[in-house]
Amino acid sequence: MSKLDNPIGLLKEILLRVPLILKTIFLHAIRLSAVTGKQDMRTELTVAVIRSFLAFKSPIGKQQKDSIRDPGVKGPMWVSKVTLPRPEDDIQDAVIKAIEDLKVGDVTYHIPGVAPVEAEWTGYRSGVDKNTPQPDISEEEKYEELRKESKEDMVILYFHGGIYFLMDPCTHRPAVAQLSKRTGARILSVRYRLAPQNPFPAALVDALVAYFSLISPPPGSLHEPVPPNKIVFAGDSAGGNLCLVLLQALLTLRHVYPTIRFHGRDIPVELPAGVALSSPWCDMTRSMPSVHHNSIYDYIAPPTQDPASIYRPLVVPEDDIWPVKPPRIDLYANANALLHPLVSPIAGCKEIWKDAPPVYIAMGEESLSDEGLVVARKMHEAGVPVVVEQFEGMPHCFGLIMIGTPSGRRFYDGTAEFCRDAVAGKIPAGTSLSGDVTYIKYKLQGTHYIPLKNAVPLTDEEVDERLRSSAQWRLEGEKELQREWLQNLKAKL
Repeated sequence: MSKLDNPIGLLKEILLRVPLILKTIFLHAIRLSAVTGKQDMRTELTVAVIRSFLAFKSPIGKQQKDSIRDPGVKGPMWVSKVTLPRPEDDIQDAVIKAIEDLKVGDVTYHIPGVAPVEAEWTGYRSGVDKNTPQPDISEEEKYEELRKESKEDMVILYFHGGIYFLMDPCTHRPAVAQLSKRTGARILSVRYRLAPQNPFPAALVDALVAYFSLISPPPGSLHEPVPPNKIVFAGDSAGGNLCLVLLQALLTLRHVYPTIRFHGRDIPVELPAGVALSSPWCDMTRSMPSVHHNSIYDYIAPPTQDPASIYRPLVVPEDDIWPVKPPRIDLYANANALLHPLVSPIAGCKEIWKDAPPVYIAMGEESLSDEGLVVARKMHEAGVPVVVEQFEGMPHCFGLIMIGTPSGRRFYDGTAEFCRDAVAGKIPAGTSLSGDVTYIKYKLQGTHYIPLKNAVPLTDEEVDERLRSSAQWRLEGEKELQREWLQNLKAKL
């Protein structure tokens, strides 16, 4: 059991961090903190404490298991658990078609198979306190209660973050319920398959199953068909990545695989009304300058390996799921696939985004900001209506971890407004927006605007060169790792 799952364990972990907490408070109070003028006391403490927990020293299986333990449903939310039945293999065939159409060079990946997809319908529940449990009624009855309070015809398809190997819809219920409260929408939160057991493109296959299940509900579904123009994709971090690659896949399939057989019906590939993202992870190689420059404001540690050395994977105790055999350097994908656009959206050319629906990106002054800004710049240059809001001094996914703060509320208000406008057709595809980043100052004390073309001081060519260099480093590391594994295997025979 995780140390944080019992009061004694939690108390021990807090006591271990008392010196860190006191030091942070002291330096902040005398204005000698490195983030003075960018983060208030609460934000700086939150970042420091979360950073101290992100050591990743236990086996991957234990980390994964601890991160997906269901705390139960209570408070102002309705949750109705569903399983979306397995469709025909055509969904997987479509994903593979998109991968093959977009790949450049030798790209290898696993064939994941098509499986049933678990998900949770989530909505806001009014008139209860934070400790009120859900009534003991059927999942269908919970959905009906949810539907009574989530009256809008919009549906948000939500993909959680967690580096593609951690977390679950259960970890994101408070944030998703807040989004439902502000939009009046039902939210389908997807339990996609996690790496390393299910590497790329398993999550993308599951995401496409979930999207098509909304459009064309399988027999026995609780919901009625939802038109694509009433659906908004939303997600945070790795879930933001999944939103973007799902959108890229749909944009590609419209030309190369325009209909998909789904539970006995031929369903045309259509686009959603919009995409709303929180701190999207767009670069699996972590090669943009902000991973170092903005790490002071973030709990995500910068890369520590020397590029002159052989690249090595995350060092953790072995278990039955990691390292995989033969080994790879990345939990999610083979090294030669890291620059595929359906793995790292930053790597795709700008033309891939042509005709995309409106996109909203909220981010902090964080490690992942450059990659999100580069993707936004490409979208804008391709004619996509893209809205970018960056919050000064705020860390990765700040809206989810600091829901009740002024910045957190501002994040949810901005996301909800975008979702409503996208579904209402107020920002239709092809609309020319200003192409500015709205930079929201410390403590919401004002805003100023930065042209997207100037938001990252790198040209597309310089971005591509960084990506290629970092990906090649990882590829060479993976080849060496596999050579060592084969030698050890032969030695044991």
